[in-house]
Amino acid sequence: MPPRPPLPPFTQATAHQKVKLAQNLWNTKDPQKVAAAYTPTSIWRNRSHFFNGHKAITQFLSQKWAKEKNYILRKELFAFQGNKIAVQFWYEYQDALDAMKWKRCYGIEHWTFDQEGLMEKRMMSGNDIIIGDEENGEGRWFDGVGPDGVDETVMPEGHF
Repeated sequence: MPPRPPLPPFTQATAHQKVKLAQNLWNTKDPQKVAAAYTPTSIWRNRSHFFNGHKAITQFLSQKWAKEKNYILRKELFAFQGNKIAVQFWYEYQDALDAMKWKRCYGIEHWTFDQEGLMEKRMMSGNDIIIGDEENGEGRWFDGVGPDGVDETVMPEGHF
């Protein structure tokens, strides 16, 4: 597989760049493209799911985005050192398995990269909430915002 710059060890600038590249990639909602950013044997923990490898990643992401309609994601650099990056993220979606209710996930990811810039380990913890006092999506942060505008969204006090 070809290298995926920026490569470790990361600086503040290259870690931030790597995070935004991942954000943009995930916002494509294309499981094949996303899986290509990981090593063939990449180890994942996503909430309570543990798996590894491109086939399992692609299958997981296909199921994820079949459930999470109108998905939009923002990632921000939390910390970095050497070949590791920690990210905080927020995403909103309509849950196809729960009457299309709007939900928001808050979470943290820990990433480890190989020398070629491919992610060899992804550990994710996240929590979902239903958006709106009446569970109607009122108060969505990314309402009407596409992937290109997600970074301009002003995050409410206490959430960033």
